Amino acid sequence: MFGKRRKRGRHSANRGTAQPEVEFDGAEGADEVEDGPFDSTWAPNDGLNRLDLGSIRLPVPEGAQLQVEMDPAGAVRAVHLLTTVGQLTVSAFAAPKSDRLWPEVSGEMIAQFKSEGFRILRENGEWGEEITARNNEVHLRVVGVDGPRWMLRGIAAAPTEEQSVKATDALYVLMRDTIVVRGEQAMPVRTPLPIELPEAIARHIQAQAQQQG
Repeated sequence: MFGKRRKRGRHSANRGTAQPEVEFDGAEGADEVEDGPFDSTWAPNDGLNRLDLGSIRLPVPEGAQLQVEMDPAGAVRAVHLLTTVGQLTVSAFAAPKSDRLWPEVSGEMIAQFKSEGFRILRENGEWGEEITARNNEVHLRVVGVDGPRWMLRGIAAAPTEEQSVKATDALYVLMRDTIVVRGEQAMPVRTPLPIELPEAIARHIQAQAQQQG
């Protein structure tokens, strides 16, 4: 399900807190021999520049902006990448050793989307079943990948169907080269793996918060 070269699956016919932004220049890396997402214990030495966020290492697309979502206690809740085609969000969660978490989580997300009035489609994508959810304001693609004791979830959000297709492709590229650092600590299933900002970015956000305050 992960870490091996796959035939590129095309889609089926159906196709409150302040959030500081940081600009990135992007980087290029060597051609990949295998596809991720990767576990840190067998991540490739490919020379690709990745943003180290503790539990995940992301290859930030050129020109993307990093948007950090904080919870009321001041901890990082999520990191979003703002691109020209839409918003990309990749998050990692603790998962069981011997069972898949994504089928269960995806079912719950579908129920939630339906309760919020979204139109839902289940589609076959790069790593199996994916979710397409849309309303009059946003088109979402949700992708899940089960790894060793972790689950990686990616969300592409775009305002139009045309941009959603491009955002989905950008999400695939992002997730293929993402590295998950699960660690050995015991964690309850579904617990978000902690996000740690690089010191320079943390200082930038703190300065922005002080200015806004």
